[in-house]
Amino acid sequence: MMKVYTLYRKQFLPISLRTAWDFFSTPSNLGSITPKHMNFKILYKSGGDTMHEGQIIKYKITVLPLVRVKWVTEITRVKNFEQFTDEQREGPYALWKHTHTFREVAGGVEMTDHVEYAIPMGPIGELAHRLFVGREVNRIFDHRFKVLASYFKKS
Repeated sequence: MMKVYTLYRKQFLPISLRTAWDFFSTPSNLGSITPKHMNFKILYKSGGDTMHEGQIIKYKITVLPLVRVKWVTEITRVKNFEQFTDEQREGPYALWKHTHTFREVAGGVEMTDHVEYAIPMGPIGELAHRLFVGREVNRIFDHRFKVLASYFKKS
């Protein structure tokens, strides 16, 4: 049986719901919040730059020094101005399901990330998670938090 890990993050952004939705539902913005060392590059987006259910997005990322992999995700659920989910169809994980939720609150938007993921290769994957992968996933979301706080800081 595959071990599934969960990451949950919540962040307040002092912006309108429309601004948040427009930014996060535009696939090309993902590169600006991804750590530089991952060399994130979008190769293909079905249906252009407007997110929609069924949209396929193909990327290349660096997962280890000198190791680049293809990652294909599908947008599987969209509730405009509220939530969307992307799921890996091909890539480094045995499972990757990321739900982004947006809620208007006083003075801005509360954004949450809920990620369920699993590493392939059974016990070897679990060891890799303990030694590296778990920390790296957290570092990616720590980076996003800092970049978003700076990008959308209240003026």
